[in-house]
Amino acid sequence: MCSAPDLTPVRRSTDQACSFYVWVGGHVLIGNSLLGLCWGPWNQVRAGAPPKPSIWADPGLMITRGSPVTIWCQGSLQADVYHLYKERVSKPLDTEAPQDYSNKASFSIESVSSYTAGLYQCAYHTSGNGWSERSDPLPLVVTGVYRAPSLSAHPGPVVASRGNVSLSCSSESTMETLHLLKEGGADPPQHMELRTYRRRGQAVFPVGPVNTSHGGTYRCYGSHSSYPYAWSLPSDPLHLEVTGVYREPSLLAQPGSLVLSGDSLTLKCHSEAGFDRFALTKDEGLTPPQRLHGQHSPDFPLGPVNHTHGGQYRCYSGHHLSYVWSAPSTPLDILIVGMYQKPSLLAQPGPSVSWGENVTLQCRSEIHLDTFHLSKEGSPAPPQHLRLQDTAAPFQANFTISPVTSDQEGTYRCYGSDRTSPYLLSLPSDPLELLISATHPQDYTVGNLIRMGVAAVILVVLGILLFQARHSPRGPQDAARR
Repeated sequence: MCSAPDLTPVRRSTDQACSFYVWVGGHVLIGNSLLGLCWGPWNQVRAGAPPKPSIWADPGLMITRGSPVTIWCQGSLQADVYHLYKERVSKPLDTEAPQDYSNKASFSIESVSSYTAGLYQCAYHTSGNGWSERSDPLPLVVTGVYRAPSLSAHPGPVVASRGNVSLSCSSESTMETLHLLKEGGADPPQHMELRTYRRRGQAVFPVGPVNTSHGGTYRCYGSHSSYPYAWSLPSDPLHLEVTGVYREPSLLAQPGSLVLSGDSLTLKCHSEAGFDRFALTKDEGLTPPQRLHGQHSPDFPLGPVNHTHGGQYRCYSGHHLSYVWSAPSTPLDILIVGMYQKPSLLAQPGPSVSWGENVTLQCRSEIHLDTFHLSKEGSPAPPQHLRLQDTAAPFQANFTISPVTSDQEGTYRCYGSDRTSPYLLSLPSDPLELLISATHPQDYTVGNLIRMGVAAVILVVLGILLFQARHSPRGPQDAARR
């Protein structure tokens, strides 16, 4: 059994002689030394030996096949020669003198290949103390050796905070291990053996409960167990977006949510100060959107609109270069007008009614339409809508206003639509002006109280006068009797 000093063991089995964590570009990779790949002690420590050197690779530890890489070994100013070692090779792979009388040497590889991938060590020699112990192992991963796998997210790459998502890496080749990496992440990449599913190798990496740290760009790679550091091309990037982190913005339509086909429309996403990225989604319903394409402006111009623009919209706000978003805005229905011939609009008992009475606005269509919409000119509220339960002719919906007040006075129009295309409306009916003949009745409470108070005062005065009349002298005869 061989081992790697100063590294954390993660697994040992009969077919795996060495296992350890090693860092690759800010990530931890799992290094494996299979039976026959370890060649005795990594480091031969002897008393009085020079200190162990350090080793690193430039531009990094993951190199695309065909690209150059330089391996650096840093030891002592007294070093006169440096050796580079590679697993499976008993003799030094290369020998270099110190660079410009410094304490380091470089080993350049002009074009890496699958044979370049593996674990490297270095050592140096001094005339006084001989050879140093070998450096810690350096894992050099070469990518692009095999065909790229594919990476997908289920149920989708946009997930609400505290939700769950699975990242599925699939390959049609015979690779046994798949690796999932997150760009710029501090967490180690995940590794998983493939499971065959419908002749495809697949590994599913569960992610969640999701928080802000999970947002970012992911890629997956494949490799063979016999060459663990020779990896495939990367999959296409998958951008995982996390929503629900900030307060939701509001979404408004200008000039309004009822738009005539051919006209222009602008959707405005209003958020709290400090947000500089906005996204608009359409028809997501209860499921998360598939993508959030951000832009810096909160205005989304649409138009000239056609039937494809009808639907339910939401917007999100976020920060620049971030995969973290707000909660979605309240949904906004955009209705495209002009798809069918116009219905008629009548008022029963008539368009002029007194305050407090009931009035019914009847919207009627000559063609088969099963949903009707009533809008009031200048009202910010969305149109009312009624769906017919009985779709037999006549096609008519009754909108009852009971009781009417001065607020209901105004100009009304109605529209028709079919439930199979709920956001496509007919032409508007002719306008109907509803008139309220009396304003709100005055409140007589204060007047009544005043009248009651005056009456009470009068009663008190009359009572006093009556009392005085009964007790005052009635004439000379009454005085003589006394």
